[in-house]
Amino acid sequence: MIRRTVSDIKRAQKTALLFRTISDLMIKVIMDDSKLQGLYVNRVELSPDKSHCYVYFCALGGQPMFNEKIGTLILYKPSLRSAVAKTIASRYTPEITFRFDEQAAKVQRIEELIDKVGRESNS
Repeated sequence: MIRRTVSDIKRAQKTALLFRTISDLMIKVIMDDSKLQGLYVNRVELSPDKSHCYVYFCALGGQPMFNEKIGTLILYKPSLRSAVAKTIASRYTPEITFRFDEQAAKVQRIEELIDKVGRESNS
């Protein structure tokens, strides 16, 4: 039987709010800045000690396109972190790190291979 304390529930709620806040803010930034078009927030993860927040992106042009746009993303990091600090009532605001989502790229390649095999077997 799992017993949850009030502090565990509040911690989980803060974590969910953090994820939602960062995702929403990143979507707004991408929509407003034409230099970031083609990037999509795929997932957000928090380190076990809650000191780092990793924002994973997918890009239409893959890793090379992400590498071109990471400089622009980094310029938004201070204002993004400030907005997160104002939104979430927490003692500490995690450091935000932007990463390309290798996992999503692998899934896409596997799906393409499955489609290719399916087309070849139907021929």
